[in-house]
Amino acid sequence: MLPPGIEPAELVWREGVPESARFGDVYFDRNNGLEETRHVFLWHNNVPERFASVAQGGHFVIAENGFGTGLNFLAAWQAWQNHGPAHQATLHFVSVERFPLIREDLIRALALWPELQPLARELIHKSPPLVRGVHRLILAEGRVRLTLYFGDIADAWQSLDFHADAWFMDGFAPARNPSMWLDETIDQVRAHSKPGTTLATFTAVGRVRRALAAAGFDVQKTPGFGRKRDMLRGVLPADGQTAAHRPGSIAIIGAGIAGCTLARNLAGRGFPVTLIDSANGPGTEASGNVQGAMYVKLGVEFNDQTELALQALTYAQRFYETWRGEYWHPTGLLQLAQTAREADRQHRFLQRNLYPREVLYPVNREQARELSGVPTESGGLWFPGNGWLEPKRLCQALADHPTITHAWGVHVNRLRPCDGKWQLSGAHGATIVADRVVICAGHHSAGLIPVKGKFRLKSIRGQVTHLPKTGLRNPRVVICGNRYMNPALGQIAVTGATFDLHNANPLTTSESHQENIRELTAMLPAILKRKDAEKLDVSNLDGRVAFRCTTHDYQPVAGPVFNGQDNELEGLFLLTGLGSKGLTYAPVLAEYLADRLTEQPACLPAKLARRLETRRLYQTAMAIS
Repeated sequence: MLPPGIEPAELVWREGVPESARFGDVYFDRNNGLEETRHVFLWHNNVPERFASVAQGGHFVIAENGFGTGLNFLAAWQAWQNHGPAHQATLHFVSVERFPLIREDLIRALALWPELQPLARELIHKSPPLVRGVHRLILAEGRVRLTLYFGDIADAWQSLDFHADAWFMDGFAPARNPSMWLDETIDQVRAHSKPGTTLATFTAVGRVRRALAAAGFDVQKTPGFGRKRDMLRGVLPADGQTAAHRPGSIAIIGAGIAGCTLARNLAGRGFPVTLIDSANGPGTEASGNVQGAMYVKLGVEFNDQTELALQALTYAQRFYETWRGEYWHPTGLLQLAQTAREADRQHRFLQRNLYPREVLYPVNREQARELSGVPTESGGLWFPGNGWLEPKRLCQALADHPTITHAWGVHVNRLRPCDGKWQLSGAHGATIVADRVVICAGHHSAGLIPVKGKFRLKSIRGQVTHLPKTGLRNPRVVICGNRYMNPALGQIAVTGATFDLHNANPLTTSESHQENIRELTAMLPAILKRKDAEKLDVSNLDGRVAFRCTTHDYQPVAGPVFNGQDNELEGLFLLTGLGSKGLTYAPVLAEYLADRLTEQPACLPAKLARRLETRRLYQTAMAIS
């Protein structure tokens, strides 16, 4: 199968119970699969009691070696609801599935458990497309985080960064699916465990018991469930439990889409945050446009760069659903094959890649016209889950949280370490002290990094143009080519933006408006009504200028700041370089950085995390200033 697609499970239904046609085994006990899960995995891992003891802002991690129908996950989620702490804490569930169920099969399988239906409906609604790689699902308003890896189990455990508190070892029977029970796989179970980690499995096969014991677990045989006489439970001996690391106070510099999304993410996990900006509120610079398209251009080759873009895209679609109808408008997005070169690129893209239709599919000119509601000169690629946002209003909504403290009008001009903390100094004697600091200041970020030397960050001017709705054939969807065109918001529609690498003018210009209109009409020749086009005066148009922050390789950065050598600056992080794709990349990068700040399971695999490292920005030898 072409990337990034993955083969779905092939099911056989016998008396209403799903079986795997590939492995010839049932997904759960025919008589009472839910009670089997509770007996084998919840009870023998002592899950309810352990849930109750999770600290404020803490987390509990369950790992599983076969997601299947998601029954084990839903049972754990229900137990977290019933036995988890009343204060803010997070249940992480990490699972792998080589052959995921299609949506229809998932609905049918989970319909067997009426008491789980509210949870099942949320899981099904947020289920990711069937593409290889890691998918992070945020459930129960952030109290539950599901990390799903679609692919081989060996690749999953080598790629994912987590340490489990409990293991649900629930792959198909060892005789039917031996690759899931290899000694190498069990060694990875040990590598992702810590002192005190428990495990339970329905199988009592001798070679599995011996492999677990060889990996360091104390394993015992215990009565199974139903017709299964025996099962195994185990624990990794603990020489003494260490206290969980606490991130302490967190300050975020910059209240654009990156900073606001990160602040809201951390606040939702129970960590108080101070959000700092030199302006009098959030969303004032690059994130201050009234409209913005949520979009990435996926590469012809499915490499790490393309995989990161795809993860960002699908995660953002799920993330913004909270604000559907308010600041998020999922109209769909049409990427036109505007030129012969772009048409050829799209042709090669479709030949080499297989994407589910819920992500994208090709459309001809007639279909493009029908979807968009305006005359187009070509077909293109249709992204049904994309759309447009109101960035400034969204930033305001994200920053509005009881555990986010606002420090507006504070212009930070220096960061320095002091007694194990960071001191942020600003104009007029303003000083803020925090245990950890994240720089999210866009094109101002380089000036805040307390390391001497040159960073490969650059600012690119972008001007958007506000066109009067009355003079337009207003599209129903976002249309992208050399420019983008949004559906109207009120009496205007936004188009743009220019890409001015060597222009620092913060004011709108008639020349930039003219450029936007020229590119727009080349993309959509009939978008302007003729009589209005003839009398359009660019000098009277409104618009806005903002400066994107990009890196030398046009890929974002998210992670700890380095001292110019090989060491991290303890407690200092960077999130910037999102360029023109900030609305798409900010949610998943905020999730990833919040994972790192709180030492919770990472939502990105190791190869994608490496692409985000800050050390690649360092152009010359540097030292702490």
